[in-house]
Amino acid sequence: MKSKNYNLRFLFVGVATLILSCVEKKKEIPVSQVINKSAVEYAAGFSIQHNSEYTVVKVIEPWPGASKGYSYAFIPQEKLASITYPKDTYDAVIATPIKDFVITSTTHIPAVEVLGGLNKVVGFPNTKYISSMPARKLIAERKIKELGTNESLNTEMVLELAPDLIVGFGINNQNSTYEVIQKANIPVVFNGDWNEKTPLGKAEWIKFFGVLLNKEKEADSIFGNIVSEYERVRTLSEKAIHRPTVLSGALYKDVWYLPAGESWAAQFLADANVNYLWQKSQGTGSLSLSLESVLEKGKDADFWISPSQFTGYTEMEESNSHYQQFKAFKDKKIFTFSATKGPTGGLLFYELAPQRPDLVLKDMVHIFHPDLLPNHSPYFFTPLQ
Repeated sequence: MKSKNYNLRFLFVGVATLILSCVEKKKEIPVSQVINKSAVEYAAGFSIQHNSEYTVVKVIEPWPGASKGYSYAFIPQEKLASITYPKDTYDAVIATPIKDFVITSTTHIPAVEVLGGLNKVVGFPNTKYISSMPARKLIAERKIKELGTNESLNTEMVLELAPDLIVGFGINNQNSTYEVIQKANIPVVFNGDWNEKTPLGKAEWIKFFGVLLNKEKEADSIFGNIVSEYERVRTLSEKAIHRPTVLSGALYKDVWYLPAGESWAAQFLADANVNYLWQKSQGTGSLSLSLESVLEKGKDADFWISPSQFTGYTEMEESNSHYQQFKAFKDKKIFTFSATKGPTGGLLFYELAPQRPDLVLKDMVHIFHPDLLPNHSPYFFTPLQ
C-alpha cells in the first residue's frame, strides 16, 4: 500500500512538473505589460510600444476621420511558438524578421530604401510612378512585380506571391481588396504617413518601417539627422532681413487650388520664413478659390511656387492668359517641382519629399533667401522654363 501511494505521489509530481513546464514555455503576455514606448515626437498617427517579448505598432489615424485605429504585434519568429497573446487584441500578428512584403505607395519607397529593405519588396501597384533608381533596377529585373493599381490590386498575383505582409494605405474604410487578401491569411498593415500634417511628422514614419525591417536603431538615427538638418535650416532662415510674399497653386477647371494655412505645404513656407499670403487661412488641405480672389490678393506676390503641373511660361500663358497679370510671372520668379521627374515620368517630389523635408526646406530657403544658402543645389524645385 505504501509503495502504491509513493507511486501515485511520484506520478502527481511528474504531471505537475510537466504542466508547469508547458506554462513556462507558452506564456500569455498582458497587453498592459509595456516596458517602454519608443519616442514618436512629431507624428500624430502612430505609436510604438515594446514589452518583454514583442513590439506593438498602433496606427491611430490611418486616413482622415477614421472611426478606429489599428494595432499590430511584431513577434520574433523564434518566440512565436512559445507565447500566447490576448485573443482579438491585434488586427494582425507578424513574425519577424519578415522575408518579403508588398508596399503600395511611392512614399514608402525612400524609407525602405535607406533602411536597406528594397530587396525584400516583391510587389508594387503602378510601378511606373517609382523614381528611385535602385527600385527601378529591381523592377527591370522583375524582382518587384507590377500589381495593377492600389484601388484594385491584382489579388491573384498577390496571393501567388504570398508575401509576409502588405503595407497598405486607404482613403476610407472601404478596402474590399485588402479584405480578400486578409482572408487568405496575408496580414495587411495600414500606413498613414500621407495623413500627417507636418513635414517632420510625415518623415517620422521611417520608424514604422524600422519596426517592420528590424532596423529601429537605424531608423531613429536617420530621422534624428533629418530633424537636425531641418531645424538648422529653419533657424538659418530666421536671419533673413526680408520676408518675400509668396503665391502658390494654379487653376484647374476654373478653380484655383492652393495650400491652406495649416497644411503640410504651408508649414514649409512658414519654416522658410516667408509671407505666404494664405498662411492665416484654416484647414490642412487645399483652398478652392476663384481667379479673381487670387488676383486681388496675390497679384503683386514676389514669388510663385508650385504652380500645379506647369513647367514653362509659354505653357502657362497658353493655358490662361490671366497668369500674365501676376508680378511673379512678369519677373520670372515662378518655381516648380513638376519638372523633376524619375526615368519613367514619376514626380520625385511626391516620392521623396515626405521622407526628406530637410531637402525641401533647403530648396525653399535657397529660392527665397539665396544669400543664406548660396551653394545649395536645388533637389526638387527648379525655375519655370
